[in-house]
Amino acid sequence: MPLRAVAAVNLAAIERNCARLRAALAPGARLSAVVKGNGYGHGAVAAGQAALAGGAELLCVAAAGEARELHDARVGGPVLVLGALSREETLVALEAHAEVVAWREAFVERLAGFEVSRPGHPGRSAAGVRVHVKLDSGMGRLGTRDADEARRVADRVATTEGLHLVGVMTHFATADERGDAFFGQQLERFAAFVDAVRAEHPDVVAHAANSAATLRDPGAHFDLVRCGVAVYGLDPFQEDPAAHELEPALELRSYVADVKPCAPGESAGYGRRFVAERDTVLGVLPLGYGDGWRRDLSGRADALVAGERRPLVGTVSMDNVTVDLGPEPSARPGDEAVLIGARGAERILAEELARRMGTINYEITTGLLARVHREYHRDGEPA
Repeated sequence: MPLRAVAAVNLAAIERNCARLRAALAPGARLSAVVKGNGYGHGAVAAGQAALAGGAELLCVAAAGEARELHDARVGGPVLVLGALSREETLVALEAHAEVVAWREAFVERLAGFEVSRPGHPGRSAAGVRVHVKLDSGMGRLGTRDADEARRVADRVATTEGLHLVGVMTHFATADERGDAFFGQQLERFAAFVDAVRAEHPDVVAHAANSAATLRDPGAHFDLVRCGVAVYGLDPFQEDPAAHELEPALELRSYVADVKPCAPGESAGYGRRFVAERDTVLGVLPLGYGDGWRRDLSGRADALVAGERRPLVGTVSMDNVTVDLGPEPSARPGDEAVLIGARGAERILAEELARRMGTINYEITTGLLARVHREYHRDGEPA
């Protein structure tokens, strides 16, 4: 029996994407894979394992609970929590053996105060808590804008028992906007900061580049890059992943649950946003915004039904969408319907859906909810 909604994830594609990214790095730079947001909708544990198999040496998440999920699943490799941590979340992150980010001395004091941070504690290695210091070079979110403050925090980490200064980092605001001058300004600010910190701490690891910066400028690679969307075969420039030799790893499919004739003047969906102008046949696909197929896609998306591109019509509801199969359809109940993916010469990319919605490709995949069954394979073979 077909499942109502399946996100089929090709782990081999994730591995190849990581290998492709790693091969493009500047000499000496290493790859980390960002698996926050449930691996951008692909599944954090499975995606993380595939990324490590493809050459990533570090996994990055945004929240302490995400680090705990990887730890409990025994995913190999170190994990860095990129986001802010409350007192309770800090303890969760440390108990998951995660590396953390600091930019205020008060947070360093909090880290030092946790018993779990002490060398010799059964939950910690002899090196203690591994800490990265963040400079806000222009993103305007987490991190300090004050380079002197960031240097003081780095010094404080390096001299505090139980803590280990591992890295310094920043994040780019406009790396995905080719030709934007602000990217270069941020890069220059961060490079100067790195030089200043290394004068006192020569072994510190510097990292800044997201997927867009990694593909855009080798000068942004430093010692480590943090790739997210590119790992999953999504184009950080919102165009076509094939241009960067990346393979989309996720396919979203459903099936035709029912077909029904629709005469001129008859409608489908809430609000009667679709009213037939001619005799046609509608197919009902059993997925909707309860699965993460956004209501904004009402009348703005297609599905590949029996290999043919057919428009979705009417309002996306919580559990169903309708597709116009035409007056003499070849599709029958039970036939496959692909909403993200390719069949023959036809393909529907997350980038296409994002353009239609006025958003970005990884909001499309990250937005897929738990009701969508995740299925893992390696080039069609069960994983």
